[in-house]
Amino acid sequence: MAEELNGAAANAEAPKVQFAMQRIYLKDLSFETPMGVEVFKKQWKPQVNQELNTKTAKIDEDLYEVALTLTITVKLEEETAFLVEVKQAGLFGIKGLEGQQLAQALNTACPQILFPYAREVIDNAVVKGSFPALMLPPVNFDALFATALNQAQKQAEGAQAQADA
Repeated sequence: MAEELNGAAANAEAPKVQFAMQRIYLKDLSFETPMGVEVFKKQWKPQVNQELNTKTAKIDEDLYEVALTLTITVKLEEETAFLVEVKQAGLFGIKGLEGQQLAQALNTACPQILFPYAREVIDNAVVKGSFPALMLPPVNFDALFATALNQAQKQAEGAQAQADA
């Protein structure tokens, strides 16, 4: 009986994790066709380059803005056929997470929610620019976050080794 009471007290004291998507919005969109009409005279053998970045900002207590930036550059030979950049953002209420857990939620779960919206905006912009549809493959944000943590750890170890030398 005493164990049950202690267990209930421990559960009552444990912080409850809350994660809520409050709003998703398009923060910025840019589409450029530097070659102009000349792009349509060339044979379509595109080279696609994708850059991805996330930025987080604390807006209020337990409220965060996460902005996912995708930049797609499509080249024909050495010339840029088109360039599209999308900043898809969202407001997320996150409570009960701190430190590493909060960083992981902001850098993996939030961008994972935003990515399909950004992918759709890119595809629509490309099609409206009179180019073939461009469906981007899924992104493993957990793997990207783990890689970034490993790189940061190696840089910190390298800096510490230099400081010790």
